Amino acid sequence: MRSYVRSRIGSTFFFTVVTHRRRSLLTTDLGRDCLRTAFLDVRRNHPFRTVAIVLLPDHLHAVWELPREDVDYSKRWRLIKRRFSQLWSERGGVEGNMTASRERKGERAIWQRRFFEHTCKDEDDVQRCVDYSHVNPLKHGLVSRVIDWPYSTFHRYVERGIYPPEWGSAAEWYGDEFRHAE
Repeated sequence: MRSYVRSRIGSTFFFTVVTHRRRSLLTTDLGRDCLRTAFLDVRRNHPFRTVAIVLLPDHLHAVWELPREDVDYSKRWRLIKRRFSQLWSERGGVEGNMTASRERKGERAIWQRRFFEHTCKDEDDVQRCVDYSHVNPLKHGLVSRVIDWPYSTFHRYVERGIYPPEWGSAAEWYGDEFRHAE
């Protein structure tokens, strides 16, 4: 069995978390409500600060800052996924098709098993991860301007004057790279 080594250095992390078989759950009213509740419930006992987040139909990107004395993000994601799944089922959400492997392991068909994690090395790295998160709906062709995507902390950044409202347009997107307007 493959062993995954997770970083325990630093306190700011970038994540990508994906739904099972990329089902479009997260931007539904039910999905957003379940995720919001799961975040709040888990944060009560395992604090973290959401620096940035964007929800797409089948995945999310988030940048978290964790307390230096407790950087166990795997536990937080496990608890968030578990709580989301519980709420999703209780409130009438439909699970995906179960596999024999998932049944044996007692897993639900709502989330992919793992997640991607990147430890932010410095403030420039944090900014790259925040930019990547915010521009992701544009990258996936869901909008032609970042501000048009409603499920993102981008709007908070605009309100605080960190980004101008016109930041992130199709004209600034070049394949896999985002370039700031000069």
